[in-house]
Amino acid sequence: MASGKVASMWEGLDAIDWAALEHNYGSAEDVPALLRRCAGPDQQDVDDAAFKLLNNLYHQGGWICSAAPAALPFLVRLAASPHILLSCRRVMLELVSRLAAESGQATGRFLDPGWQRAWEQILPDVLNLLTDTTPEIRRDAAHVLGRCDSPGELVLPALVRCWQAETDPATCLDLVLTLGRAARREPVGPQAARVLELLHGLLDTPQTQIRLAAAHALAAADPNLPLQRIDVLLEAVRAPSIELWHQTSTVGCGVQGVHQWTAALFAGPSTAFALGLLKDHPDVDQRIGALAQAGGLLAQWRSAIPALLPALSARLDDPSPEVRFRAVELLACLGPAAAAHADEVAVLLGDTASRATRKGETVAEAALWALARMNDPRCIPALIEVMGGTQSGFPSASASYPVTVGWHYAVLPGLHEVIGRLRDHAELLVPVIGAQLEAVTDEHVLNRLCQVLADWGPAAKSAVPQLLELMEDDRTWTAAAPALAAIGVAANRAQDVLLARSSTGAEHAELAAWAYWKVGGEPGPAVEALGGVATEASIPRPVLRMLADLGPHAACYSKRIQPLTAANDPWTRIEAAHALWAITGDTDAAAPIFADALQGLAKGSYRPVMLPATRYLAQTRRAGEPAVPLLLNALARDERLRSSGGWRGFVQDEAIRFAIEELLAEWAGPATPGT
Repeated sequence: MASGKVASMWEGLDAIDWAALEHNYGSAEDVPALLRRCAGPDQQDVDDAAFKLLNNLYHQGGWICSAAPAALPFLVRLAASPHILLSCRRVMLELVSRLAAESGQATGRFLDPGWQRAWEQILPDVLNLLTDTTPEIRRDAAHVLGRCDSPGELVLPALVRCWQAETDPATCLDLVLTLGRAARREPVGPQAARVLELLHGLLDTPQTQIRLAAAHALAAADPNLPLQRIDVLLEAVRAPSIELWHQTSTVGCGVQGVHQWTAALFAGPSTAFALGLLKDHPDVDQRIGALAQAGGLLAQWRSAIPALLPALSARLDDPSPEVRFRAVELLACLGPAAAAHADEVAVLLGDTASRATRKGETVAEAALWALARMNDPRCIPALIEVMGGTQSGFPSASASYPVTVGWHYAVLPGLHEVIGRLRDHAELLVPVIGAQLEAVTDEHVLNRLCQVLADWGPAAKSAVPQLLELMEDDRTWTAAAPALAAIGVAANRAQDVLLARSSTGAEHAELAAWAYWKVGGEPGPAVEALGGVATEASIPRPVLRMLADLGPHAACYSKRIQPLTAANDPWTRIEAAHALWAITGDTDAAAPIFADALQGLAKGSYRPVMLPATRYLAQTRRAGEPAVPLLLNALARDERLRSSGGWRGFVQDEAIRFAIEELLAEWAGPATPGT
C-alpha cells in the first residue's frame, strides 16, 4: 500500500482518546492496534484482529458503545480499500451492518450520542461501495443499506442507479431486497413510487430468484401478496437456482434457510406452501428442507396435521436416510394423532441406516420412538434390545430446545424418556429395568431409571426387590426411596429400612420418613422429620409436595406454608397453595392461586408450571369454575401451548390440553355435597 493511502486511511486515528472510550470488554485503547492489524498482509493475523474488533465493538448487540462511532470511519475505510484482504473487508462491513441495525433498536443510555452524526458523515462512503469493483463488497454494502435506518430519500437514488448497472446475479438479489426496505423508510423521497413500480414489475420477470426477491421486498407492505403469488414462491424455492441465495449477503444460506425465510412471509399456518415443498423433488436437500418446514409448521399449528400427515407418510420410503428419519421423527412428535400410520412406521424398525450426525441416530431408533409415542407394543422388543446395548442414538440425558417459530429440532429424546411413555407395558419392561438397576454404575442413569419407576407407581411393583437393594447403599438409597413411595403399599417391605433412615437429624431424613408414610407406615416420623427442612424462612418445593401428601397430618405446618402462597416464584406459590389446600381443604383460598398461574393461556403463552396448576385446580371443583372460559379458550387455540422446541413442545401441548379436558369433564358432572 502506498504511503499516501496509509496516511489517508489512518488520518485522525491517533487524535482520538481511545482510552476514554468503551467497548464490550472495557477500555477501547486496543482498538487502534486492531484496526492497523486488519490492514496487514498475514491472513491469520488479519482474521484474528478482524474477529476481535467484531467481538469488542458488537459482541451480542444490545447497545452502541462509545467506541463504535469513533471506529466507524476506519471500518468503512478498511472495507473500501482494494489493498486490504477481502475477508477482512467483508468482516468490516458485517460489523458496520450489525451496528447500523442495532442503532435502529437501541435507545436512551444504550445508544451512544455520537453514533447518529458519525453515521450521517459516513453514509456517502457506504453508498460509494455500491460501485466497488468486487461483487462481494457491493453485496455487503447493499446489505448495510438494507439494515440501516437512513431514510429512503437519502439512499434510493444510489440504489436505483446501481440496480440499473448491476450485472452480478447475487448482487441483484441483495439490491432488490434493499430497495424494498429503503422504499418504506420515511421520508422516502420522490424515488419511492418508481421503486415500488419496479418491484411489482419484477414479480413477472423471467429470472426466478429475482421474482422471489421482489415478493420478499413487497410482502412487508402487502401481507396478502405471499398467498396471492404462492406459485412464484414455490417455483423459486424449488428451482436449482435457489443456490444463488447462498452467495448473497442479506440471506446467505442454502435450501433449508431459503425455505424457512420464505415460509416466514405467511402470517398463519401455510399448509399450502408446505405441501408444495413436500411434492417429489430429485434434490435430497429440497426433500430435507421440505420436511424441516413441515416440522416447523406442525410444531406451531395443530390445524396443519390432517393436511400434512399423508405427505409425511409418503416420505417413509425415501431413498435418503435423513429424509426417512425426519419423516418418522415428525410422526413420533405427533404421537397419537399419527397412530393410523403405525404399520408403516413398524416396517422401519429394521432400518439401521444412520444420519450424518455426531450421534449417528438411526431410522430404526426414530421408528422405535414413534411407536412408543403411539403406545404401540411393537416397539418393546426393539426397546429392550437398545436398553441392553452399549450405545445408541438416544442421548443418555434430557435436552431442551428453545421455541423457534418456523423451525423444528429433529432430535431424539433421552432413552429414559422413551421408556417413560410406556407405563401400559410395565409388565414387560420393569424386569428389564430391574436387571439394569442391579448392574448400572452410572448414578445419573440409575436416577433416571428410578424416576421412570416412580412415574409408573404401582405398575412398577415387581422392581421392589432391586429397589430394596439400593436402599441398603448410602450412595443410592435417595434414588430408590421416591420410587418405593410411588409404588405405595405394594412396597410395604421397605418400611423397616425407610424408618431406619428417617432418624431426625440424619441427611435426607425427611425423604425417608415421607416414603415410609407412603408405603404404609405411620405419618408421625414424616411430620417430625419435615420440621427440620420446613423452616420459617422457606420451604423447598419438594417438601411442600410431601406436606401435601400428608394432608391434615401436617396441620402444624399450615402457618409456615401460608406466606408462601404469595411468593414471587410461581412454582412455590402453586405448590404452597396445593399443600395448604390438602391440609385444610380450603378451596376458596387455593383456587384463585391456581387460576392465576394459568392467565397466560389467554394469550397462548405456556409455562410448565401451568400443568400442575391445572391438575390442582381440578381438585377444587366448583371453587375453580371462574377459570372455565379461560380454559375453553385455551383448548380452542390452534397454536400449540408449549415452552420448548423439538418433540417436547408437542408433548407439552398434549399434556396441558388433556389436563384441561379432564378438568372440564370432571366439573361437568354433578357437584358432590361439600364441594
